[in-house]
Amino acid sequence: MSKGVIKKVAGPLVIAEGMRDANMFDVVRVSEQRLIGEIIEIHGDKASVQVYEETSGLGPGEPVESTGVPMSVELGPGLIGSIYDGIQRPLDAIMEKTGGNLLNRGVEVPSLKREKKWIFVPTANVGDKVGGGDIIGTVQETEVVQQKIMIPVGVSGTLTYISGGEYTVTDTVAVVTDEKGQEHPVSLMQKWPVRKGRPYQRKLSPDMPLVTGQRVIDCLFPIAKGGVAAVPGPFGSGKTVVQHQLAKWADADIVVYIGCGERGNEMTDVLNEFPELKDPKTGKSLMERTVLIANTSDMPVAAREASIYTGITIAEYFRDMGYSVALMADSTSRWAEALREMSGRLEEMPGEEGYPAYLGSRLAQFYERAGRVISLGQDNREGALSVIGAVSPAGGDISEPVTQATLRIVKVFWSLDADLAYKRHFPAINWLTSYSLYVDTMEKWFNAEVESDWTELRARLMRLLQEESELNEIVQLVGMDALSAPDRLKLEAARSIREDFLHQNAFHEIDTFTSLKKQHMMMMLMMAYFDKAGQALSQGVNIERLVNLPVREAIGRFKYTEEADLDSVYADVIKTLESEINSELSRKEDF
Repeated sequence: MSKGVIKKVAGPLVIAEGMRDANMFDVVRVSEQRLIGEIIEIHGDKASVQVYEETSGLGPGEPVESTGVPMSVELGPGLIGSIYDGIQRPLDAIMEKTGGNLLNRGVEVPSLKREKKWIFVPTANVGDKVGGGDIIGTVQETEVVQQKIMIPVGVSGTLTYISGGEYTVTDTVAVVTDEKGQEHPVSLMQKWPVRKGRPYQRKLSPDMPLVTGQRVIDCLFPIAKGGVAAVPGPFGSGKTVVQHQLAKWADADIVVYIGCGERGNEMTDVLNEFPELKDPKTGKSLMERTVLIANTSDMPVAAREASIYTGITIAEYFRDMGYSVALMADSTSRWAEALREMSGRLEEMPGEEGYPAYLGSRLAQFYERAGRVISLGQDNREGALSVIGAVSPAGGDISEPVTQATLRIVKVFWSLDADLAYKRHFPAINWLTSYSLYVDTMEKWFNAEVESDWTELRARLMRLLQEESELNEIVQLVGMDALSAPDRLKLEAARSIREDFLHQNAFHEIDTFTSLKKQHMMMMLMMAYFDKAGQALSQGVNIERLVNLPVREAIGRFKYTEEADLDSVYADVIKTLESEINSELSRKEDF
């Protein structure tokens, strides 16, 4: 272990001398208070340490001790339902220890509870040949999540001991003897350095959607399982609500939610809401499949930089078990600000807008850890890790470096629009500026699994919305009366798509989630009205009468239909539409 002394303190940055034997990214303990820090730069025997706690009161001459291990997280039973800070310290355990809400400095608490016993059920036998990633048993962590106990990466050989029963996370449950006759004890818990991605066999093509139940996402701009998406938008445009909706409804087994430098009240909403929310799949609390990492804006800035890596390492661990994991990072802009602050303290040459020159590569390192993969192990398990990162550009300006560096990496861009939010259109995802590059690879899946005309309907919807924006420009110049009847109909159909399909109430018990079947039916209804009204128009029916058909109200209200009644209500609305169009046609003939 390398020991040195403090030479200089500059906010969260501490320069220590006498650290010649230390390594990059080693965890160190700073001063008598044993504050946690990480070495981020070495010059000769001087080490620059990023301290993850408040450094006020520190001064030159105080001791700095390297632990000789990189910044790692503990992975094992007890993760689910926990609330951690940016460096995986459980906030409830800190509160118990300190007796208050404030994070006292130098508090040392284990990430996973050491005293709690878990029931380990072996699935492997003595004599089995095992290697890194092989499952040797299970632990029922919550009613919803079963944790699979895996052989740590880098350990392989023959299983010489395994025993079921009640164990703490540090107890030995199995022993692996390698070819040299060396024994490797295996416990329920393993450690992994956060800045290093967990290995896998191979990556798979992103050709399956992560179904979210949000119509504008699933239908127009879908994200693949194992995909990456960015949600940039100005303040008040609904980034956090979009993130919450995805955490609640996305088709994922495990949710990891990182509140990175967020406002305290937003994080409080998450902490209050999630335990009370019923998971739609299991009927249990949503917390039974969620890990929360809370690093609010009042917590030390350096820990914000670590929180992103802590979260994605925990997510990779569950992905390796064969689960589909959704990770929400809210927001990567605050993380980039922490990078900028540390870079400034290190006196590095600034890049664009003061951000460090390596901002793009760091963001890429983070997002590239997503993907649908075949995990290590003999059973070729398939796991997926989808990452949705919120970006908060100052003043909503998406040309700033963090948004641009993010857009170069991600394949889905949900552009939140302040004007839409101002008009109370939520989710405020602008359908003209957003895009998804996964659409082409997922066409087959949608056409096979939902309906064969899904892609065609989507293309027609997008075309109508595009034409509406062009027609609106004409309307603003010369007024509505200058438009032809077919163009008026286009405008009306597009308005219906906007107001009844794309607008979705996150707080309405039925409208908050829409299944793919229901989304397809809604698209069919809108297109049925447009087609039949277009035919009637060509046969001489007055446009005003077609615009004011009573059935349009029923088409708009279809989104509030319960899943059980979809078929019958759909058939009724189609029937009503046909009869009203026919009555208009016969009326025309009477004149």
